[in-house]
Amino acid sequence: MKNRFFNVIIGICVFSMIIFAFSTSSLAKKRIVFGGGPAGGTFQVVANGIQVYKSVKAIEEFTVKAQSSAGSVENLRKVNKGKQQMGVVYSGHVYLGRNGLMKNDPKKYEDVLAVAWLYGAPAQMVVRADSGIKSVKDLVGKKVGVGNAGSGAFANCELFFSHMGVWDKIERNAMGYNDAAAAFGNNQLDAFWLFTAFPSGAVIMAAQTNDIALLDLNADAEASGFYKKYPYFGKLAVPAGTYRGVDYDAPSFQDSALWVANSKVSADVVYKLLSIIYTDEGLKHMHGQKKTFKHMSLETGATNIVTPFHPGAEKFWKEKGMLK
Repeated sequence: MKNRFFNVIIGICVFSMIIFAFSTSSLAKKRIVFGGGPAGGTFQVVANGIQVYKSVKAIEEFTVKAQSSAGSVENLRKVNKGKQQMGVVYSGHVYLGRNGLMKNDPKKYEDVLAVAWLYGAPAQMVVRADSGIKSVKDLVGKKVGVGNAGSGAFANCELFFSHMGVWDKIERNAMGYNDAAAAFGNNQLDAFWLFTAFPSGAVIMAAQTNDIALLDLNADAEASGFYKKYPYFGKLAVPAGTYRGVDYDAPSFQDSALWVANSKVSADVVYKLLSIIYTDEGLKHMHGQKKTFKHMSLETGATNIVTPFHPGAEKFWKEKGMLK
């Protein structure tokens, strides 16, 4: 009887050790949180696209977990703190944050390092075709969707509208793109702002319920000296036919969306992810996530970046001959 009891105890101990070893092994696998953006935005498509790619899911050393966020500014802050190991942040915010130039925020975000250029993101200002609104200055007194609080869209809207002298003269509504498109369709907004790649699902949605127009934001930017004050913005036009009823090129300005990582993330982790995504198969996967990513390539990955690279990214791009 004692022997049987002893054997049971031994069996329980062995089983417990196996369970403990298994759980310890599972916990040892690092979790890389990748900050995306709000629903309907391209940032979240980037994060999701990397998370679900089969070769990323097959990595044994770590897992990638896409996490939604308010967008660029929130990602900048969370990546800097290490609450997110990676994320998508606009080049302008990386630059301003690194140099302590963020609005009402003198903190220097020096632990956010560039991994790769992803795509160019233009400003888009949607109004009704018959509204008579031709310039941002015509929005005075209007109800305007300005993007999620904490997002790159919101920050750039505040930057541009303040520069144009209208930020405090509009009825601001902080909301995500899809919510803004729905409110616009219900006549609760006169206009809404986006800072994302085209075509945007939210603008497509808005064009299904109203005849829309896109403002010529480049004309406002040029006339007001916006490019001289903020030289990291570049010119870009949303091509005719991108959205239903908009049969003309809509000139605007753009920032670059960057894949970034916290400085304390292992160089091996960054290098491995780049080595997986920037293959023919990996790029084909990303191109299939959204047309926006069609310019992602080895040739563009290290371009349009004016802030320091992560050591793992620097190693990768130098090996590919894209950095000296």
